[in-house]
Amino acid sequence: MAEYTAEQKMIEEKVIEILKNSDMDKTTEAKVRRLASEQLGFDLSQPNYKIFVRQVVNSFIIEQDKQENQNQQEEEEKVEQEEEVAEEKQEVAVEKQERGERAKEYDDNGDLIICRLSAKRRVSWSEFKGRSFLSIREYYDKDGKELPSAKGIALSAEQWACLKENVPAIEEAIKKISSG
Repeated sequence: MAEYTAEQKMIEEKVIEILKNSDMDKTTEAKVRRLASEQLGFDLSQPNYKIFVRQVVNSFIIEQDKQENQNQQEEEEKVEQEEEVAEEKQEVAVEKQERGERAKEYDDNGDLIICRLSAKRRVSWSEFKGRSFLSIREYYDKDGKELPSAKGIALSAEQWACLKENVPAIEEAIKKISSG
């Protein structure tokens, strides 16, 4: 664009501010011009100002359209990539199933789901701060994603080994409590 005077720059900034805060489906150029006039304290209904405001509004609309198209294209590419990844995972799962292997299931964070204890509880293997954990946790749905809740426990490999070693003693204690 051409060099603007200080006055034109001030008008442009005010018009853009008004446009950014407006419902573009209901805002008219005249309304924008009137609001800018009120806020700047001078009359923008003169022909030279009208032309300038129209240019600013048109430039703003063109930029918004470009940004919207770019966002839409990026979203389409993202969906396409996600679909490709899902297809690849499905193909791998089918191949493993054909070989008689149990298909591995991963959550949205990339953690291996070892088993599902119920609809909302599961056992998974995860990495956190460079360490591996066996996690027995309750999950909840938010915006179509399963997220871990605070309800659960994460065991290091050492803790899991200790628990596993003591399963017979735990089973014995449960039998005593149940019969008692």
